[in-house]
Amino acid sequence: LTRINKLTGKFLHRNWVTVPHVTQFDEADITELEKFRKQLNKENEKEGIRITVLAFLMKALTSALKEFPRFNSSLDHTGENLVLKQYINIGVAMDTADGLVVPVIRDCDRKTLFELASELIETSKRARDKKLSPTDMSGGCITISSLGGIGGTAFTPIVNAPEVALLGVSRSSIKPVYKSNGKDDGEFVPRLMLPLSLSYDHRVIDGADGARFTSYLSKVLSDTRRLLL
Repeated sequence: LTRINKLTGKFLHRNWVTVPHVTQFDEADITELEKFRKQLNKENEKEGIRITVLAFLMKALTSALKEFPRFNSSLDHTGENLVLKQYINIGVAMDTADGLVVPVIRDCDRKTLFELASELIETSKRARDKKLSPTDMSGGCITISSLGGIGGTAFTPIVNAPEVALLGVSRSSIKPVYKSNGKDDGEFVPRLMLPLSLSYDHRVIDGADGARFTSYLSKVLSDTRRLLL
């Protein structure tokens, strides 16, 4: 095992044993988001900034944390008090040759989509080049683990304590979705659906709140205009 494997293994084992996990599954219709993303990349091709779905996910997650502040919290050392955070730092799990690392993108609520996309590219390069410091991997409020570039339909991520939730994302795929026009003559239409897997600390978050959180995320991702609200 590499040094990172050993450190990550101990950390994950502690979290798995001490945090009562629940995972909520959902899907988001990102058909329009993907069209918009490709349009933005084409318009900004000369600048060399490539916007990925992950950047949109970070914007959507930022909006969700504002709507549901309990997800942006940590339990104190007694386990009896909740510390609500007034900032939004999002960890992004990254696969490297030496193992899994989770650098933190800070102040996501103060950054534009382009700034997030640019920082993701820069941070990913530093992770591959083994140039991340311990400070770069601390202070997160919530983590995203995206396996969309590899595959899979769903998974059960382990919460990155002291955070209380982690959003897993799998590969999007075209699915037939029933669309009704209010009458009985609706039809199935092809839509690009993104699988979401939200694991959370059940001591802090109830199942109803978990379902509301993923439903909100799904709604925001299906209509990017909501990110402006």
